[in-house]
Amino acid sequence: MLRLTTSLLFFVLIVLSGLHTALGQELENNRIVQLSGIIVGEDSINGVPGVHIYVPKAGRGTTSNIYGYFSMPVLEGDSVVVSAVSYRKQNFKVPHNHQTESFTIVIELESDTTYLPTIHIFPWPTEELFKEAILALELPDQRNYNAMSQSLSPETLAQMYWDLPMDGSMNHRYFVDQRFTANANRFMYPTLSLLNPAAWAQLIKSIKKGDFKSDK
Repeated sequence: MLRLTTSLLFFVLIVLSGLHTALGQELENNRIVQLSGIIVGEDSINGVPGVHIYVPKAGRGTTSNIYGYFSMPVLEGDSVVVSAVSYRKQNFKVPHNHQTESFTIVIELESDTTYLPTIHIFPWPTEELFKEAILALELPDQRNYNAMSQSLSPETLAQMYWDLPMDGSMNHRYFVDQRFTANANRFMYPTLSLLNPAAWAQLIKSIKKGDFKSDK
């Protein structure tokens, strides 16, 4: 057990030594520089505050102040990400420059507009209340529709048909039918037509005159 713990500790020391050596070599190859800059909008005049500037590989970063200015230490060759709400994310790489220990940059952000679907807000808290409100909804000309439906109902149309008086064409047709019937039956013994309204009218007049009263 002691031998296993010693071996594991020795392995960890070797790994840490390798990482330290690699980090030292990286620091020697990539010097630390002070990255500074100003972040502006599309108008290239006003600075954009609250923009995040960070190095994902190193896990460090900063934000721009109210004037859009920022400053942070980075390594030469670091990949820097610039992101802000309502703007497109940008990436750039810190160049190798062995002459100075600082690097200044001006970053112009591009707007990233996201169009959301239209949301309609209704005053009904539940779907059942919404359905009841829709069923009880009265259109602006609902009264005209109700009056039209009542006027065009089958019962109303039937009553209008029976109460409609005869016009000129119907009177002419009735006269022609009567003349045709009279000419067809002129050589026959006249009979009382039960379906003839004129005959019924003549019978009623005769009864009122007393033509059927007995002389006794």
